[in-house]
Amino acid sequence: QVQLVESGGGLVQPGGSLRLSCAASRSTYSFTAMRWYRQTPGKQREWVAIITNAGHTNYADSVKGRFTISRDNAKNTVYLQMNDLKPNDTAVYYCNAFLSPFDYWGQGTQVTVSS
Repeated sequence: QVQLVESGGGLVQPGGSLRLSCAASRSTYSFTAMRWYRQTPGKQREWVAIITNAGHTNYADSVKGRFTISRDNAKNTVYLQMNDLKPNDTAVYYCNAFLSPFDYWGQGTQVTVSS
């Protein structure tokens, strides 16, 4: 059974920074890819960033240049560093891990960007 536990969300002012963590119950390299998604009420879950087991990364256009995905395999953890946060970054952020044929999800962590 794979478990993913997100942490690091909170309330931050526009222009501020947060770092989200996703602690996995197994090595992050064992997954084909790990992703961050976000969701606001009434909207579909939106993909934010990906890191593959080869270390390749990619980002949604809306966060490119502001967010960075990384991992520390010694801690079985993937991070999402979020800088220059904007009010429309407000959402519940979810960690996802893919290992065919399964997708695994964390419980989510709330990020609120407001003055």
